[in-house]
Amino acid sequence: MPEIPGLDVAALSKWFSGAHPDLAAGPLRAAVIAGGRSNLTYAIEGARVPMVLRRPPLGHVLSSAHDMAREHRVISALAGTAIPVPVAIDLVDDTDGPITGTPFFLMEKAPGNVVVDRAQNAAYAREEIRGMSFELVHHLATLHAVDVNAVGLASFGKPDGYLARQLSTWRRQLNASRSREVPELDQLQAALEVQVPETTRTGIVHGDYRLDNVLVDGKPPRVSAILDWEMATLGDPLVDLGIFALYWEIGKLPSGGAISSAVDPAAGYPTFEELADYYAAQSGMTLPDLRWYRAFAAYKLAVILEGIHYRYQAGDTVGEGFDRIGDLVRPLAENGLKVL
Repeated sequence: MPEIPGLDVAALSKWFSGAHPDLAAGPLRAAVIAGGRSNLTYAIEGARVPMVLRRPPLGHVLSSAHDMAREHRVISALAGTAIPVPVAIDLVDDTDGPITGTPFFLMEKAPGNVVVDRAQNAAYAREEIRGMSFELVHHLATLHAVDVNAVGLASFGKPDGYLARQLSTWRRQLNASRSREVPELDQLQAALEVQVPETTRTGIVHGDYRLDNVLVDGKPPRVSAILDWEMATLGDPLVDLGIFALYWEIGKLPSGGAISSAVDPAAGYPTFEELADYYAAQSGMTLPDLRWYRAFAAYKLAVILEGIHYRYQAGDTVGEGFDRIGDLVRPLAENGLKVL
């Protein structure tokens, strides 16, 4: 069996057969799933159900940025709601163990595929793509309306002061990942701090909501699972709308091709403005000016990509395309400044 970076498959098989004999069916097989830019994600085969394992990056793990327990908790809590999430299997602290040497999270693989590039659009009619797009926003509005007390997530975060705390958190992340000077990023941080909006509504924030963080299944396509909850918390839901807008239009940025996106108006994808109106209707609210939230999204993604650039330079990132990811940091910062 070929060696899998960051995962001892034989040790995983031994542990799994003892911990989950009802699901075990023999030796397990693993492969790195391409596309993840933060936590490492592996497809696990050989059990009675296909599975996915998530663990933090191989090196330079920033405080609270790759929290397996957080991801496991929110997915488990949302299992009985209208929000489509994978089935959680186990959360394991393997910090001193042989499997990953870190905490890891194991879940069932939901059916479907990630729609990540424009070539995949050919499988669907224009009206199907349009319907899938509005379904994405429907799920986001539904998530933001979840009663956190009812699902046991009242203590999942601290909504008070959330936006100011986010700025402080991402400043620390940036300072921990510096390997070069990007003055535009510091300018954007300063500009955001000057005009932090007042939060008028709180709810569960996914933290990285976008088309390629969901699985799509069937025809017409339907969202079968929302993925990558590692940054979820309680806070201002409009942060999710800001990051969604950024990714929806990422192809317009210089070097935006460093991040693959299937969103193409020619294939039937609605404009973000249409989707924002739909979100407002679903939420029963009038949306405020989103410029700050969209600029914050650009800042946050730029800091994340700078951290990935740092890990790539250190040889601690597994996957393809990381050699170009750092090229998007400056355009993102410039975009954030322009939006503000």
